[in-house]
Amino acid sequence: MARGRRRGVPPVPMVAGSVAVAAAVGFAGSWGGPRLGAIPVFALCVALAFAINWLVWIPASLWRTERFYDLTGSVTFVAVTSLALVAAPGPDGEASVWRVTLAAMVVVWAVRLGSFLFVRVRRDGSDGRFDKIKVHPLAFLATWTLQALWVSMTAAAALAAITVADGLGGVWAMLGVIVWLIGFAIEVVADTQKRRFRADPANAGRFISTGLWSRSRHPNYFGEILLWSGVALMAVPTLSGWRWVVLISPVFVWLLLTRVSGVPLLEARAAARFGDDPAYGAYVKHTPVLVPRLTNPTRGDACRETP
Repeated sequence: MARGRRRGVPPVPMVAGSVAVAAAVGFAGSWGGPRLGAIPVFALCVALAFAINWLVWIPASLWRTERFYDLTGSVTFVAVTSLALVAAPGPDGEASVWRVTLAAMVVVWAVRLGSFLFVRVRRDGSDGRFDKIKVHPLAFLATWTLQALWVSMTAAAALAAITVADGLGGVWAMLGVIVWLIGFAIEVVADTQKRRFRADPANAGRFISTGLWSRSRHPNYFGEILLWSGVALMAVPTLSGWRWVVLISPVFVWLLLTRVSGVPLLEARAAARFGDDPAYGAYVKHTPVLVPRLTNPTRGDACRETP
């Protein structure tokens, strides 16, 4: 899921910085929220995200494998969402129904994406982005720590709304579900189109520029940003005080995918592989990086496959 680390940043400061950011978000999201004993439920969810990833890092580091990295990310989302739902006393009535609905949205997304990525890893083998990292335990730890931070930041709005559900419902909830459904559908369709394209031997060495990929070079990322924006919209009526900080969730997803580990990596790989291909140059020129164009594409069929 959240893969890799920023080059040039030592692993120890990266781990420490990730923990510090997560602690700050944990404090903000816990403001005025329920507690389990003396510890806020929101903070427990953040702590659980790090505990899961650090525990799995131990055997992964010993075996020098990233095979279960994406699956662990999915499990972490399910675990922290389940903890928020079970540990926090939910309200009765409409807010309770929306609380369960919001939790289900997070779990459905996590299970779908996690299983999709896990199957891809089993099919394609090792991920080249981890080759130089997994042989260094501290550097490898940084990637698992970043995944825990990614889960905490991405799910922050959902966790805040689930733990303090008063206000859930109404127009904000319905609007959020609609936005989430649109984003989820775009992500699923884009991933399915690319998987089927790659599965066709006739497309070997070709990049996809059909379907949603004719309207955006990264439609799956656009869908993911959109669905987390829907989650944030649902959370708005439940927020007050420091909890407003959790609206950073969709912004964090956008920054991660467009500035750090998503678009920049794939665009660089595609440019290195197909930069001399006039067809790819035309595709880049006429196709937006992220937000799909609404007009019909003027270009035709698939050319060569994006990495």
